[in-house]
Amino acid sequence: MPEPIKKRFTIIGAGAGGLCAGIKLLEAGQDDFLIFDRAPRVGGTWHRNTYPGLQCDIAAHLYCYSFAPNPDWSAPFPSQPEIRAYLEKTAFDHGLEPYLRLGTGIVSGQWNEARARWRLVLDSGEEVESQFVISAVGMFGAPVTPDIPGLDAFEGTLFHSLHWNHDHDLRGERIAVIGSAASAVQFMPEIAPEAEQLHVFQRTPNWVLPKPDAPFSDEQKEAFRNQPELMAESRQQIFDVVERTLTYLEPEFFQICEDIGRQALEAVEDPTLRKLLTPDHPFGSKRPLASNKYLKTFNRQNVELVVDPIDRVTSNGVVTTDGHEREVDTIVLATGFETQKYVSVIDLTGRDGLSIHDAWEDFPEAYFGVTTRGFPNLFSLYGPNTNGGNSIILMLEFQIAYALRLIEEADRAGADWLDVRRDVMDEYNAGLQQELNSVAVWQVGANDYYRTSSGRIVTQWPHCFAVYKERVDKDNLSSFETGQARA
Repeated sequence: MPEPIKKRFTIIGAGAGGLCAGIKLLEAGQDDFLIFDRAPRVGGTWHRNTYPGLQCDIAAHLYCYSFAPNPDWSAPFPSQPEIRAYLEKTAFDHGLEPYLRLGTGIVSGQWNEARARWRLVLDSGEEVESQFVISAVGMFGAPVTPDIPGLDAFEGTLFHSLHWNHDHDLRGERIAVIGSAASAVQFMPEIAPEAEQLHVFQRTPNWVLPKPDAPFSDEQKEAFRNQPELMAESRQQIFDVVERTLTYLEPEFFQICEDIGRQALEAVEDPTLRKLLTPDHPFGSKRPLASNKYLKTFNRQNVELVVDPIDRVTSNGVVTTDGHEREVDTIVLATGFETQKYVSVIDLTGRDGLSIHDAWEDFPEAYFGVTTRGFPNLFSLYGPNTNGGNSIILMLEFQIAYALRLIEEADRAGADWLDVRRDVMDEYNAGLQQELNSVAVWQVGANDYYRTSSGRIVTQWPHCFAVYKERVDKDNLSSFETGQARA
């Protein structure tokens, strides 16, 4: 059997988190690492998702690395190709190309306590041995396919928004869009003008707010290039606004947002239709959405909002519970993603033969979303309960700095491995769940990807990101059990 590839660090995922981890390792003088991703290009979610109209919902001057500001964004909320190009350029500019192993995924890993090493198996069958593993697989995983009778018998074209079929011509077609949340809000206005008929099947209406997205002029971009402080000011302003409005602890901001949402609904001309698009839950109880086009699209004669539940799919149409069948040529699923697997998408076995699937049998949990008891030297980025609140790139930078500081402390202490103490992790998560349960709006509508079937919120962070940074900055090696290799 061939010898494994030996690297001190293995990074899993070449999206925003994995690239940032690699860059920060190089800055720390650590160049003994590889970044693996089964995709052929870097970018993570910004490579996998390519549906029409895809944009980030955090303004770009904040949705970028603090160490790599970009004065050339075309608009405050740039499109997916632009964000992917930014990530590719950042990886190239910071010298990551020699460390990338694209087109190669990691399928399993086993912790060896005696050697204080992870033994990882690639999908090629090769193996990698590393002291530290940084998982940057993120939160959004495989697409969710709804359990609708007959869906697999549909004889037309069927695809999920994650796997957008760019080779299929939608012009002149009758299209059913199943789902009306984050993805649909963006792509539905783009495909409506070319469809003969577009049926949008809505289970729950969402608050959809407008966003300031006028393109940056050439003069503005030139000013950003020549006066970096202007971009820094813009970034700080966005940060300050988002920190206050998405902390979920200031009801007056919720009311302001809800009022803006109701005003936005006035763009829907038909009062009956407007009522069907009006949420019956408070703003913030579900993921906030933003679009300047979505609500207006329902004024088109070829767009129908369907609120009756789907009963079944036939070979050529969608039947609702009232017995009405709508014949369609194409069905697009805008039904979201798995959001509660995190690093458990990889078959990992930690100390004493503990499987990550068994450790997280009831629900995923971690300490600050980064470390999990029983899995030494494994650091997760964008792990359990670290979503929401602000730009996820900020969260990734905070988590990487935290992980690398812990590793540095362990090195100084002569430790080869560190594993979060059970009492520390349990106390942290008990307090976190109390804080989550104190967010009033999440107790009335957060029933989508936030919660497990038991009702536990496993995705969201209940505070602004400044609080997260303050807490991890205070943490240290005393929260961890440490040890040395025996072989």
